[in-house]
Amino acid sequence: MKKPSRETAFTIILKTLPIIGMIFTVVFVVWMWKTGILTSQEKMKAFVEGIGPMGAFVFVIIQIAQVIVPFIPGGVSCLAGVLIFGPVAGFIYNYIGICIGSLIVFLIARHYGRPLMERMFSKKLIDRYSKWTAENDRFAKFFTWAIVLPVAPDDFLCYLAGTTDMKFGKYTLIILLGKPPAIAMYSLGLTILFKKLFGIG
Repeated sequence: MKKPSRETAFTIILKTLPIIGMIFTVVFVVWMWKTGILTSQEKMKAFVEGIGPMGAFVFVIIQIAQVIVPFIPGGVSCLAGVLIFGPVAGFIYNYIGICIGSLIVFLIARHYGRPLMERMFSKKLIDRYSKWTAENDRFAKFFTWAIVLPVAPDDFLCYLAGTTDMKFGKYTLIILLGKPPAIAMYSLGLTILFKKLFGIG
């Protein structure tokens, strides 16, 4: 039997890594969900602080995971980041994790396309926003505003962007420049709300 060339083996590895990464992410997310880490700000804070020096790294991984797996409530982790690490460091860790997760989501959608989206999201949601993808320039403008303003389902839109003709460089620029105000507004709003309702922070 003929041995696969190095190039072929490397290609196989590149195709396999995303699948392994997704499996690991799903297992990690399911475990955190069942233990309540993803749904309780207090449990997430205790979990991250209990890890010690590696807490910030693990928190960034959690933020990456909450973007890739859309059913995770991102508000809990955003608020936890600010309350655990403070407003400045919390914002930075939120930003790093969410941006990395958003870039990964685009690449996943670019590789697996609409069939994956149809398994993850409802047809109603897909149909509602698909009309914006008819013209790439139009979608890019809509996507930019959706990322800057924390009102749209941005995790879903990141997947959707991956199925369009948008270039990865342009997408990356929108994410890196558009996420800071959204994360700041989202984190600040949740922090104020939780302080008023529950007296935390």
